[in-house]
Amino acid sequence: MLSAVLRSDIAINVSINIMKAFVEMRHFISNNALLFEKISAVELKQLEYQKKTDHKLDIIFDHVSTNGESNQKIFYDGQIYDAFSFIVELIKKASNDIKLIDNYVDIDTLNILRRKLPSVTVTIYTYSNTTLSNIDVSTFNSQYPTLTINYTQNFHDRFLIIDNTIVYHIGASIKDAGKKCFAISLMEDNNLAQNIINRL
Repeated sequence: MLSAVLRSDIAINVSINIMKAFVEMRHFISNNALLFEKISAVELKQLEYQKKTDHKLDIIFDHVSTNGESNQKIFYDGQIYDAFSFIVELIKKASNDIKLIDNYVDIDTLNILRRKLPSVTVTIYTYSNTTLSNIDVSTFNSQYPTLTINYTQNFHDRFLIIDNTIVYHIGASIKDAGKKCFAISLMEDNNLAQNIINRL
């Protein structure tokens, strides 16, 4: 703008160079119109691809959020942390009560169950010769109420029952999670799950 107002040789040269630049730009644009058209087409395809990808990702995330974690898990010997973390996540899901059927419970079992929500009650069904003492139960209840121990000989396998509706079949005592290869499976047949609960 200043070069158009001033009358010096420098200003005149600048004005001429500006005009040359505009002329070159017009030549470049007209000579490469096809190239710009192709670039625009590529951009449109890229946007369309992005849209489709976003849609597919939305479907995947919707599936993950509605279906949650796998209904079956297997842990191999040495996966102690993974197995422990998974069982703790199951314990944390309970909002009212937890029932654990496990013939071989001990202090390690209580260390896992203490991860429950404060309002959740726990009932353990186990053999009468359990290593847990009345002092262990009292100590647990003083910090993480309320725990009850019931004695039974009716079960061989181990089960975790959450809120009296969700039943998991566990292949090993939760205190031994990850020490040896074992599996955890959600019992999807409601009648079978209810039969287990009724047996209690």
